[in-house]
Amino acid sequence: MSKQLSCEFACNGDRLRLFRIGADRYEKVSYPQRCGIYSEVETRDTIFHFNLNHEIIRAAGKGKSWPHPQEWLKRTVGNDWIYYSTGGYTGVFETTGEFYLPNLPYPTNKFMGGNPFQNPAVEHLMKNWHPLLAELRVRIDSAPAAILDFVDTLLANGPAALSEKAERLARINGGRVSVLPPDTRHVDYNVIPVSVSSGCLHKCRFCRVKNNVPFSTRTSREITDQIEQLRTLYDRDLANQNSIFLGDHDGLQADPDLLVFAIEKAQDVLRLCNSDSASMRGSNIFLFGSVAALLGAPPSLFTALEQLPGNSYINIGLESADQETLDYLGKPQSKNEVMEAFDLMQEINRNYKSIEMTANFVIGDILCQNHYNSLLSLVRDRIPRTTGKGCIYLSPLENKDVSRWRLFDFYRFKRLSRLPLFLYLIQRL
Repeated sequence: MSKQLSCEFACNGDRLRLFRIGADRYEKVSYPQRCGIYSEVETRDTIFHFNLNHEIIRAAGKGKSWPHPQEWLKRTVGNDWIYYSTGGYTGVFETTGEFYLPNLPYPTNKFMGGNPFQNPAVEHLMKNWHPLLAELRVRIDSAPAAILDFVDTLLANGPAALSEKAERLARINGGRVSVLPPDTRHVDYNVIPVSVSSGCLHKCRFCRVKNNVPFSTRTSREITDQIEQLRTLYDRDLANQNSIFLGDHDGLQADPDLLVFAIEKAQDVLRLCNSDSASMRGSNIFLFGSVAALLGAPPSLFTALEQLPGNSYINIGLESADQETLDYLGKPQSKNEVMEAFDLMQEINRNYKSIEMTANFVIGDILCQNHYNSLLSLVRDRIPRTTGKGCIYLSPLENKDVSRWRLFDFYRFKRLSRLPLFLYLIQRL
């Protein structure tokens, strides 16, 4: 599929470019970067991008009515529209680790950015992209048959079809992926979800993405069936995929042999490491883990992950190293266990080249000062030297604007931390 020949057609202000070749890796750049192979439809007023299944994945307006010429809408595999804004290029990279801020249509990151979905041009494009393509089809009725067939396929993949496909994905996974690890920002949140478990061990009071499902793991047969269904679902666009998310909320708690089996099966069946069929270089594995799962994981698991192709990112919910705060949050762990887990994460980051352990901590106006003192003690005093590996993500406890005082704390922690430190953008799939 990566060797599909590109072609172009232009007529009266409309231009179609089929199978354009974008970047073959995700990079941190301050301009819109398009990765993988995609097709582009450009009219006088709009630009649309489509994946290898001819499903819309991006859209942007042109002209003065559009908020910014370098901002765009992205449609996820879960059928959400996300608006990527520059944030005025002021503080976005320092705060999130990325040059563009994903504005979400659901209230998990209300503390950042505005509401671009209320902009008339953005709202119009989200609601009318399909009728606009239908109008294009009429205008280019004299185009070559191959071009008309292409547009007809785009129209067949309309809102109803895309919504049904998102529902199929949720059924395959046993439910919608309610939250992605923050490290998936490295691949613009483009991951194939493979459920190795359901639920989490703990139902902490503070968690906004928890469910009532008791923790359980899948069998190897269930995982194999799931991956086969995912291959059918993603179809030709597998060539643009190079990353998997091993869900659910505590994938690290699953049996180590099952984790390794799931990764190897996914990489094989989904051809994530096949350079002949892929348009993206490298591969990545993402998963969540609890303190208990990390402390109980055998060293052999990390040795096995190190030997697998690609990079592994494991995000641990530490939340706090202050006992009063842990008790308030309903976290069934002690501050000594948190500190032990933190030290183990640093050891893994030092000893394994392709594994990165990252951690989440909460912030909020209602938390005591000892929580912030203990956090600073970990990220500054417990680390002997500054390192670029092992990100710390801070997640606001309340789903509202963060006070100026706490933002001041964030930038102070960032300045003093010897580990990379960012705010956690809670995004679902």
